[in-house]
Amino acid sequence: MFKDATLLEVEDAMHRSCNAFKLFKKTSLATRAALMRTIAKELEALGDHVIELAMRETHLPEGRLKNERARTMHQLVSYANACERGDWLNVSMCSASPDRVPPRPDIRKTMTPLGPVVVFGSSNFPFAYSTAGGDTACALAAGCTVVLKAHPAHPETSECVAQAIAKALEIHRLPKDVFIHLHGASFSVGEALVKNQHTKAVGFTGSYSGGMALFNWAQQRKEPIPVFAEMGSVNPVYLFNEKLSADAVTVAQQYADSITLGVGQFCTNPGILIGIDSPALHRFIEELASRMNAIPEGKMLHDGIAKAYEQRSSRAMTQKGVKVMTDPGRKPSAKSCSALLLSVTASSFLENSILHEEVFGPCSLLVICNDASEMKRVAESLEGQLTSSVIATEGELKQHQELLSIIQCKCGRIIFNGVPTGVEVCQAMQHGGPFPATTDSRFTSVGPDGIRRFARPISYQNFPDELLPDELKSANPLGINRTLE
Repeated sequence: MFKDATLLEVEDAMHRSCNAFKLFKKTSLATRAALMRTIAKELEALGDHVIELAMRETHLPEGRLKNERARTMHQLVSYANACERGDWLNVSMCSASPDRVPPRPDIRKTMTPLGPVVVFGSSNFPFAYSTAGGDTACALAAGCTVVLKAHPAHPETSECVAQAIAKALEIHRLPKDVFIHLHGASFSVGEALVKNQHTKAVGFTGSYSGGMALFNWAQQRKEPIPVFAEMGSVNPVYLFNEKLSADAVTVAQQYADSITLGVGQFCTNPGILIGIDSPALHRFIEELASRMNAIPEGKMLHDGIAKAYEQRSSRAMTQKGVKVMTDPGRKPSAKSCSALLLSVTASSFLENSILHEEVFGPCSLLVICNDASEMKRVAESLEGQLTSSVIATEGELKQHQELLSIIQCKCGRIIFNGVPTGVEVCQAMQHGGPFPATTDSRFTSVGPDGIRRFARPISYQNFPDELLPDELKSANPLGINRTLE
């Protein structure tokens, strides 16, 4: 229905975005915040029509999509509020000391927007990580223009949301090219966008292969640019026996729900469970398998993801030492997606890197360790993750500080006695982790701190007060928090 943008159209879009940036970067924090709040209202005003579009294109249920739209609106308003508060500007001011030897100059530091940002819509979140999602909201808050490439799995939904953004820009009499919407199923479109001279940053949520392609293109440029790619994770869960002895049924139900939530199509899906061999662990395995067996099969977002799940889960099941704990008759297919619980010994897991890879979908591998020492070796063998969870009593948590130290080096968020799915939109959230979970673990793609990705520090030395940005003026007309030295 929608044609891929041509290379000439990509060039034109980036040129127009660059011109719009020259104006948009000068807008006040209040203007950007007002725009974002209006986008949220226009997204809501799309009503059931956009929900019906998304249902048809993604196979996601109505309730899930309405909740995701509400989350997206909350993100826009939350980031608008943060934009206006100005904490993300990280303003610091060092007063002049003319009598010091040598004299100290007046130096004031703030953040300035990077420039046009290319955002790639996500397949598994048609609202929250796509057209008007977190990357777009953060870029606009920072004062950047956005060129959005719609995900080919839900192009109509993306087009509809783009129209809502265009209407919001019109309401605020801002340049229409502050946000530009393009289609492109071909890799050539993505490559042209990343390599274009006007592109100053990239936001992406998706697969490892997709994220690394963008990252590599960005580094091949004459002027390398940052790529903020969130590329998935197996989100390991460490299970301890005292907790399982007391709460095996409760924990099993929590994790059956988490593993199969949204047919397992979440970047925080718990893909690896790690426990120490004991009667408590085996009871937990039985309970978890039973509950996963009871969960109906579901349809995945599109045929490509369903096929990949079938292939990757089948490959995992055929590895040496792997056992299927759920009903072996419930095998994945391209038409329906069954939940799978697999198990393997820690020694086999440590010898086979294939078992460390993400199986995107409702599948989890339970690694059975002989003791706590072997559990630490498993933890050390894992790559960077978005999250890690620890299911334990407080006493067990205190006993395993060395393991916690290993986990801390491997992830962006540690969960105690909970599940990793359900990423709260708040200032304290860290949704990002060491490579290969993301390409830059210093930043988050969820929460107001995500604005910082699309701005860079700049200092003004001995500038006349009236020529400084408002956040640096001595009178502090914006009333924002500032560090004074």
